[in-house]
Amino acid sequence: MSKEEIYQALSDAVIKCKIPLSKEYAQKALDEGLDPVEAINEGLVKGMGVVGDKFAAHEIYLPQVLVSAKALYAGLDILLPAIPTGALDNAKKAVTVVVKGDVHDIGKNIVRTMLTAGGFVVNDLGKDVEPQVIVDTMRNDNVDILCMSTLMTPTMDSMKSTMDLLRETGYRGNCTVTIGGPPTSPQFAEQIGADHRDNNAQDCVNWLKA
Repeated sequence: MSKEEIYQALSDAVIKCKIPLSKEYAQKALDEGLDPVEAINEGLVKGMGVVGDKFAAHEIYLPQVLVSAKALYAGLDILLPAIPTGALDNAKKAVTVVVKGDVHDIGKNIVRTMLTAGGFVVNDLGKDVEPQVIVDTMRNDNVDILCMSTLMTPTMDSMKSTMDLLRETGYRGNCTVTIGGPPTSPQFAEQIGADHRDNNAQDCVNWLKA
């Protein structure tokens, strides 16, 4: 197979939710001596980009996105360890998190997947996370981007608390902050001092890249 055929096979594996094929062609890329970063970007990332566009256009639904994400990570598990040390030094670091009081993390997981596919180095803090933990992680790891989400109106206060703490610690100017979730709005983002309100995962990644 040519390089282009392997990359297309990786892309198709993600689009078609084929986890075994993602593993197979990721390993084939390494066996053929291909650049693992190029294989990720030209194969897995392109495939997940198609999935993200289809999801944003309501052409596919959440279960398909989640299985595509599993296919993406199956390939990444093989390709990421093969990347030479230092190759990702210039990649932007992002934290994804569901704020304190909320345990609904499907949206956050999609954002994490799309960010990883977009070439960001992602630290996923999980769900129901205290503002202090979020801010400490941002500062200690010198993180560039914070993506917060919540599904419930009462826990929007945790987003505000996190933003207040970022300002109090002097780290706010060092990072970009996006928020998402049904109860949030562009007006709320502006009110708490966040940079962007994400309509969906693809919107988040597209805005950050732009």
